Amino acid sequence: MLVTQQPVLRRFWYAVMPVSLLDDGPKPFTLLGEKIVIWKSSTGELSCLKDRCCHRTARLSLGFVENDNIVCGYHGWTFDGTGACVRIPQRPGEPISPKTCVPSYRVAEKYGYVWVALDDPLTDIPHIAAHERPGFRLVPEFYESWKIGALRLMENSFDWAHVAYVHRGTFGSESRPEVENREVVPNDYGFVTTTAIPVVVSEEAQKAVGTTDTESVRHIEATWFMPFARSLAIRYPHGLEQTLITCATPMDDDTCMICQWVYRNDTEEQVSAADVIAFDRAVTAEDKLILESCDADVPLSTQDGEEMHMPSDRPGIVMRRMLGKLLKEHGQSEQRRQEIKVA
Repeated sequence: MLVTQQPVLRRFWYAVMPVSLLDDGPKPFTLLGEKIVIWKSSTGELSCLKDRCCHRTARLSLGFVENDNIVCGYHGWTFDGTGACVRIPQRPGEPISPKTCVPSYRVAEKYGYVWVALDDPLTDIPHIAAHERPGFRLVPEFYESWKIGALRLMENSFDWAHVAYVHRGTFGSESRPEVENREVVPNDYGFVTTTAIPVVVSEEAQKAVGTTDTESVRHIEATWFMPFARSLAIRYPHGLEQTLITCATPMDDDTCMICQWVYRNDTEEQVSAADVIAFDRAVTAEDKLILESCDADVPLSTQDGEEMHMPSDRPGIVMRRMLGKLLKEHGQSEQRRQEIKVA
């Protein structure tokens, strides 16, 4: 599925950047192939416009913020948060046509991130229960682009069978590759599933989870937020609870921005944020190496023989079917890069 060619995907909220990045001025981003610019006013209000001045097409993100409006760095044309041009320096005092404007997009702040919806959203920004739980701290982890399709990465987030092999250098138990195939419970825009994964607890992992055990079991409740976000709530036998949030925000058909942070019920004194991040960095590096070798254009159909499947692939198969159903409900068909002939 080519995400930039499926209009319905524009109708979801996406985490695009930490809001702190806007402290020093406007920032550009590419979301589903659409170039946008985001800035923050003196009161913290966010605005998001198409990153293209309607005068001579210069990128507005190369300009600056003045009186809470964005000023094009080419000729100084100034636009407010609705996209209306409010000042043309070369024509002081003259009326400005309402047609002199730039498209605007919905934007909001939540969980320390800027969220953008390019079209009327079908659902709200994902609700993350851990954000509201007392006794949990938030550890920001990663904000970086990967050369991989968003769906491929999201499917991997629910693929428990890969742990024993991809993550054998960090926590995977290669001697116990079997996984429990538990129920996947769909909702309107996503699903919830659970599993229990036996893991090896390396020295680095011991630092990250605050235990001296050398083996353990991760009890997981995983939630998929359509189309490309997930929550991974993990319970350890020694009492640690952590919820990992990962958003695979699609920049284009082959690239996504990884926005990841974690909630934990321990303290900085027990386990430092640096140790948490270091271990998760090693884990994500293993994922990145494998996933960037896979096709970004993931087929939604599981029946045409393009990819083979096994029982532990069920969460990903449900994901593909639900996305296919979404396209059909909105009168769209899956767009692919090319016809792939299967021998």
